[in-house]
Amino acid sequence: MKKSMKNNTATSDNRQTVTVDLGDRSYPIHIGEQLLSDAQLLVPHIHGQQVCIISNETVAPLYLETVSNTLSAFDPLSIILPDGEEYKTLDTISLIYDRLLEARFSRSATLVALGGGVIGDMVGFAAATYQRGIDFIQIPTTLLSQVDSSVGGKTGVNRPLGKNMVGAFYQPNCVLADTSTLRTLPERELKAGLAEVIKYGLINNLSFLNWLDENIENILALDADALAYAIYTSCQEKAVIVAQDEKEAGIRAILNLGHTFGHAIETAMGYGNWLHGEAVATGIVMAAELSHRENLINLDDVNRVRSIIERAGLPTNPPGEMDVDTFISLMSRDKKAEQGKINFILLEALGKARVSSDVSQGALVSVLESLL
Repeated sequence: MKKSMKNNTATSDNRQTVTVDLGDRSYPIHIGEQLLSDAQLLVPHIHGQQVCIISNETVAPLYLETVSNTLSAFDPLSIILPDGEEYKTLDTISLIYDRLLEARFSRSATLVALGGGVIGDMVGFAAATYQRGIDFIQIPTTLLSQVDSSVGGKTGVNRPLGKNMVGAFYQPNCVLADTSTLRTLPERELKAGLAEVIKYGLINNLSFLNWLDENIENILALDADALAYAIYTSCQEKAVIVAQDEKEAGIRAILNLGHTFGHAIETAMGYGNWLHGEAVATGIVMAAELSHRENLINLDDVNRVRSIIERAGLPTNPPGEMDVDTFISLMSRDKKAEQGKINFILLEALGKARVSSDVSQGALVSVLESLL
């Protein structure tokens, strides 16, 4: 895939900007340290006078005051939600609607998502649907949300029978990825975010995968340069793909490597028991195994995938509580399934992925039986 660095910049203070090129709906992703207090990165993307910062019980005590001070000219309202994937529901979205209505927020209001992927997905969906659409800004505070979920406009909530089955494509006005927030991130969450970083190398950028092989420990050690490069490259990879295929009608689907298996794990185990990145990491290994059984990659490639996932401190085998029938049933209900066929993202080679709905049942069952 041809990559463009158009409008993507780095400044003298090591701040970087990636632009998601969607015509008149294009927006910047600002990446760097100590960005939360820089009003000039946020204020130009707020077009009315009403601002609401939405966060959770874990992140708000750390960063809400800083962001509120940055946006003090708007006297922002704040909404604090419970923390956890299990709260990513329509009931929680209703709490947001009610508070906005009580405060008489109009269609010119702006919502600010301050938190990880769960907060970002819910605030984006609330923005997409409140009064048929209002502006929102993403301030992701986890590695996973900085490299993936805050970028590209996927928003939504979970249902008991499937993850992210209710939602909308709705782009933010701006993404502010302050890498200094990662210093307060629990180690488990940091590792979970690496699953999405590794994904970008596997699907479309072999040189990035090679770099990750050499620098995975540096990222885990929160080396500032390694983190900045990993986040910038991940955002750049996703921005190029989203600009080509905003609503996942084609090439964007490769961003789901590992997700068909991973979403089945999250649903079966109960939302929040396996972190999204942990489930995706296992799903990536399963997708690599399936790619091998479909004669696309060799065993050395599979072992390399497994090795880098293990070095990131992530699981490589699905939970023993699941069985073959459970996996197939849940994957058949996944939103990426069409006309009864499960769409898988397979690796043609390390650094190259494709979508396939023609995986043999025997190969799929073989993979599941071997790993369960």
